[in-house]
Amino acid sequence: MNSKKITCLIGVFCLVFTSVFAQKTENKRPNIFFFFADDWGQYASVYESFSPNSTFTTPAFDKFAKEGVRFNNAHVNSPSCTPCRSALFSGQHFYRTGSATNLMSEWNIDIPTYPLLLEEAGYHIGFTYKAWGPGKPLDAAYGGAEKAYMSAGQSFNKFSQNVTKMVQEGKIIEEAKEILYKEGLDNFRSFMAEKKDGQPFCYWFGPTNTHRKWTKGSGKEIWGLNPDNLKGKMPEFLPDVHEVREDMNDYMGEVLALDEMLKRLLIELDAIGERENTLIVVSGDHGIPGFPRAKCNLYPLGTNVSLFVQWPEVVSGGRVVDDFVSLIDLAPTFLEVAGEPVLECMTGNSILPLLKNKKNGIIDTKRDHVITGRERHVPDAREGYLPYPQRAIQTKDFLYIKNFAPDREPMGFPYTSGKEPSIEELTENTFIVYGDFDASPTKAWMFKHRNENQWEMHWRLGFEKRPEEELYDLRKDPDYLENVADDPEYAQTKKKLSKRLMTTLKSTKDPRVTGDGKTFDRAPFISPRNF
Repeated sequence: MNSKKITCLIGVFCLVFTSVFAQKTENKRPNIFFFFADDWGQYASVYESFSPNSTFTTPAFDKFAKEGVRFNNAHVNSPSCTPCRSALFSGQHFYRTGSATNLMSEWNIDIPTYPLLLEEAGYHIGFTYKAWGPGKPLDAAYGGAEKAYMSAGQSFNKFSQNVTKMVQEGKIIEEAKEILYKEGLDNFRSFMAEKKDGQPFCYWFGPTNTHRKWTKGSGKEIWGLNPDNLKGKMPEFLPDVHEVREDMNDYMGEVLALDEMLKRLLIELDAIGERENTLIVVSGDHGIPGFPRAKCNLYPLGTNVSLFVQWPEVVSGGRVVDDFVSLIDLAPTFLEVAGEPVLECMTGNSILPLLKNKKNGIIDTKRDHVITGRERHVPDAREGYLPYPQRAIQTKDFLYIKNFAPDREPMGFPYTSGKEPSIEELTENTFIVYGDFDASPTKAWMFKHRNENQWEMHWRLGFEKRPEEELYDLRKDPDYLENVADDPEYAQTKKKLSKRLMTTLKSTKDPRVTGDGKTFDRAPFISPRNF
């Protein structure tokens, strides 16, 4: 059953709403616990189709997914922090959120967000670590800094760095880890301590340790992961060399920290008797940073994310859902389960019908695609602060991408002349060249080997200009290497997908399509130099 929607008027909300949960008394309304990790895509061993996941085991994620509902085709609306979160909080496509369409921009407080709507409805709300941002006013979409619960600290966000530091100071690795896990638990406990008796809560746990930068070699040193176990298991667009494998291996170590933290939080929910009546959602805001065709790109490695859900009192577990869902669907879901109205402006659709269904595989045949997009990532990655405007539609079999400004550099300013940046600069300073591609050992290695014939394909796919249209046949080309947009065999497929994409963009009033095409070129921004 889909939620009834009401018109979205700024500051004016309907007070009367008939809900399937209306019979629940105030103190029986479900809690909402959202574990949302920064820069964490579909990296958990339960997702076996991504071959690098076979090199490590995430027991907490896997157990949670297997006992709950696992979504195989969950995507962010935009693979960049601020627009992804603006879409998630508002339940709208990112391009409908004004300046928040772009990274490092301010949140428009006139746009309703699900946490504040739930607070008005009597929920105790709060977050730990990163909710909104980067941007100012910080975390306004979640009610401002006063909703932050971080009295125990924020050291978990630099997990490998802080473990390494504590080991250098004389602690053993496991002891150092425990200190950071305790911090996360204590922050959650401080949130719960302010909840009134019988009051439902809406909590966001947003660790950022899977965001750059993590400690080189930490995957092996802290977690015992062997980077060369990734040999032969990397996507074809990634150079299968030790340096790149080690970089991904270190990232997977950070994922293991997330995994253990989730385990501790679930134990805590059990201990305080809140597990059964809590909708628990686990996900992340886009793919891996500092790798080509991942974060800040509309390819699956950039937009496809983990999504696991449990709600013991209501949702049957042990299920796998193949329907396409977007994270903009979560805001209307949270409102619906709380018995609150879903606003007409929300372009997302509640996934509660999928959760309450007891089937596996495809449940709603209308959920056969997802729309994604991008405008500005790093504000000054291109001359004139220009974005790289893209929109895409992905189905089970195809990915179609529309690049509205193919004359622009997709990853930002290229290197042209002058002193070539060093390995250290490319590893540490994102903005020195190709600013929409996070600084990393992978970026440094690829830049230094960019002129070698062996790596020509990898460099071209990751950094060079792209045509106006891209089309990939994911049945034959799962690593989306061959653009078949100009292949006559795919002409009808391209036409159909393009029409479907543009129809959605027009019906949802995307300014890139319905305006003069320059709306986001002129959008306000906050420079990282001043942030």
